[in-house]
Amino acid sequence: MVEKSDRAPLLDWEEVPPAEKPVPTPVQEKDVKGPSPANSRASGCTAPGIGWSTSPGGPEFLTSAVSSIDTSLSSRSTIPTPAEWDAQCPDKDDHTPASGQGEVPHDIMVKWEEKDPIVAVFVVTFDTRSGNMLEWCLPGDMNLEGVEFKAMASGSHRVSSDFIYFRKGGYFGLACFANMAVDSVVERGARMKSVGILSTSYTLLYRYMSFLEHQVRLQLKTPGQYSPLEAFFEDKRSVLPPDGESVVTACPGSAWGAALNHCMHPEMKITHPAGCMSQFIQFFGEQIMVLWKLALLRRRILIFSPPPVGVVCYRVYCCCCLANVSIPGVGVAVPEFRPFFYVNVADIDTLDTELSYVACTTEKIFEEKRDLYDVYVDNQNVRTTRESLKPLLRLSAADREKYRKLTEQRQMLLYSQEENGDCVSSEEDHFILFFLEQNNRIFQTLSEVAGRPEPILTQESVRAMGLDPHGDRLFLLHLLETYGYDSLLVTEHPCCS
Repeated sequence: MVEKSDRAPLLDWEEVPPAEKPVPTPVQEKDVKGPSPANSRASGCTAPGIGWSTSPGGPEFLTSAVSSIDTSLSSRSTIPTPAEWDAQCPDKDDHTPASGQGEVPHDIMVKWEEKDPIVAVFVVTFDTRSGNMLEWCLPGDMNLEGVEFKAMASGSHRVSSDFIYFRKGGYFGLACFANMAVDSVVERGARMKSVGILSTSYTLLYRYMSFLEHQVRLQLKTPGQYSPLEAFFEDKRSVLPPDGESVVTACPGSAWGAALNHCMHPEMKITHPAGCMSQFIQFFGEQIMVLWKLALLRRRILIFSPPPVGVVCYRVYCCCCLANVSIPGVGVAVPEFRPFFYVNVADIDTLDTELSYVACTTEKIFEEKRDLYDVYVDNQNVRTTRESLKPLLRLSAADREKYRKLTEQRQMLLYSQEENGDCVSSEEDHFILFFLEQNNRIFQTLSEVAGRPEPILTQESVRAMGLDPHGDRLFLLHLLETYGYDSLLVTEHPCCS
């Protein structure tokens, strides 16, 4: 279902959000200018995506709100039930704290703004002689070299439709692809096109999925009809600041429940279908615990899959969510774990300079480019040629126990939703909170041990992190090296200390 933009009432391109109670407009402060993408890794929540990190330049209440969650979670071995969440957040529906109860100070309240940072719109076509071609774009002077290969994945001729998330320089893109049979010898019986957009962030691109799907079908049936795309760009175009920095939106002053939903996972709507996270868990099974460790170690992860590539872009996003940490200061000195989404051979030079990323591809040639990745994921098979990482592909006893708890909690949630009609809690929330709690637990323990007169990690402290003193020893050593806990000492035999 779509609704017409109030700025361009003749065009249909915005999805209608789910019915929600009206949210009172927070007190508007002076404009808050967020950090540029290059500096977005400030202390605080390290959720994936540009524009959602809680930095010193953003609202401080968000960090404290998340910290309050961490405090209540750190002493638990399981995620709270929906009823317990409700007890902790009685005003979750209102999103406005009662007077004296978690009220946000006036000086740090900011207005929640959802910009439409669309910087380009384009049409890509497949020519039987020249291959992928950029057919049309706005603005005409923007450098879109290579976008014709990002918006139409290799092997797309095998599918009738698809969608693709990708990165182009400092921007994120979303393109919808369609393949239509035609009675044309010149086109060899098939017409293939993609219609896409570029933005400064990927978190709001989902809004235009329906519009792009409609436009690509229109381009297939009546090629060259660009007026709806021109009007769309005029309505949604983003004027970037002179210094080239992206517009970064800030979360509203609200109860911690709303802060959690917006900061732990960027809108959770990267056109993210219901059950995306649960499908991710079901697809990888226990291997998700291997991916969790590799993501936390900021390794370069490349996922291979033949088209359609849209669902694989979701897996890229889910991998990023495994590495969320909300303890201030943690991860500031390590490479940012960024989603590249779909990549092809044109991205080889870019990937060669990256220290940490997660991406997907349909091109098998990447498997031979072993210098470009640390971990290669083919279907459910997680592989590495790095000798130091191979032991991490084996599940420890603690990994299996964590996976058992994750699936058990998921079943309890599904039962609660079915029996009690619980529509507030979601699998996505529980999925992200599960790994957030685990990550915070690890770094909280490391910080406590580092502050002792004798900073030594013993069997008890390793278990306090939810790790196996023996099976996770190598993972722990990698973690200490990655995050700079050089002063910590690990007992030679933590399994029997």
